Amino acid sequence: MTLRLTVDEQPWREHVDTIRRSVDGLVPVVKGNGYGFGRQLLVDEVAGWAAEAAVGTVHEALHLPAIGATRWLCLTPSLDVPGDLPDTVVPTVGRSEHADALAAVSWSKFVSVKLATSMHRYGVEPDGLQPLLAQVLDMGASVHSFVIHPPLPDEDRPDAVVADIEAWLPHLHPSVALSVSHLDPEQLVALRRRHPTRTFQLRMGTALWHGDKSFLRLTADVVDIRPVDRGCRAGYRSTPVPADGHLVMIGAGSSHGVAPLPDGHSPFHFARHRMSLHEPPHMHTSMAFVPIGEPLPAVGDHVDVQRPLITTAVDVVTWR
Repeated sequence: MTLRLTVDEQPWREHVDTIRRSVDGLVPVVKGNGYGFGRQLLVDEVAGWAAEAAVGTVHEALHLPAIGATRWLCLTPSLDVPGDLPDTVVPTVGRSEHADALAAVSWSKFVSVKLATSMHRYGVEPDGLQPLLAQVLDMGASVHSFVIHPPLPDEDRPDAVVADIEAWLPHLHPSVALSVSHLDPEQLVALRRRHPTRTFQLRMGTALWHGDKSFLRLTADVVDIRPVDRGCRAGYRSTPVPADGHLVMIGAGSSHGVAPLPDGHSPFHFARHRMSLHEPPHMHTSMAFVPIGEPLPAVGDHVDVQRPLITTAVDVVTWR
C-alpha cells in the first residue's frame, strides 16, 4: 500500500531556483508536513542556500539540525515550550502569555514578535506592542524580527495584503526586519522601493515548493479488486453495493490524510474517470466502486489522488 508523490525533478528544481534567485531575503517555509514532501527533505533542500527558514512551531524546530547559519523561525506562538530549544531557534510571541512561556524556560535568545492583521487570528495589536517588547527585553531576549501574516490575496481587495503591512510601519522601528508573506516578488520590490529604510524578508512556502503543480503528481496503488453483485454488502459499514461491478482497494486512506472532497465526491481518478467511493477512506485503504462499463484498473496500477499536499502524508517521494 503506497501513496506516492512523483516529482518531475528538472522543472521542479528550475522553478525553485528561479524563485530563490529572484527574491533577495527569501525565507523558505518548511512547516507542517513539509508541503507533502516531508520536512526533512525540504530542510535538506534549503541547507545550501537559506540563511533562515521557517517552521510552524517550536516542537517542529526542536530536532532540526543546525545547518550552517540557518536560523529556524517558528511562526506559531506556543504556551508549551521545551526547555532544550537550540540557540538556532527563534520562537514567536504575540501576547504576554507567550512571552511568559518562554520566560518559564529562561529563554534569553532571539524572539520574533507576531503582529495582528485583518485575518484576526493572533498577534499583538499596535497599542500592546510596546508593553510586549518591554517584556521580551526584561527576560533578556532580543527582538529578531517582526512577523506579519496577512490573509490570502483577495480578488475583490487586491491591495489588502500590502495595506495590512504598511499600516504597521509607523509603529515599528526601522532597524528591525519585518518578515512578510503572501506577496509576489514584484510586490516585494515595490514595497522596498516605497520604504527604502526598511528591511523586508519574504516567507514563501506553497508558491516556492509547489509552483503551478504541473510537475507534481499524487497517486496510490491498487492493492486488490473484488467482483461484486448489486445489493451485496461490503466494507466496514456493510454498505449495499449499488450495481454490478468491482470493488477496488486503493492503498491510501485516512492515515494519509485522504478524505472525500469538500463536496463529498471521491478524490480518486483512473483513466480520466472519477472513481466512486463505496465508503469513506479508512486508515491505510480506500474502497472504491467501479460499475460494469467504466474503466477498471488492475492490481498494481496507480490511480490519481486529488488532495491538497499540505494535508497529505505520503509514503514515498519519487523523483523522475
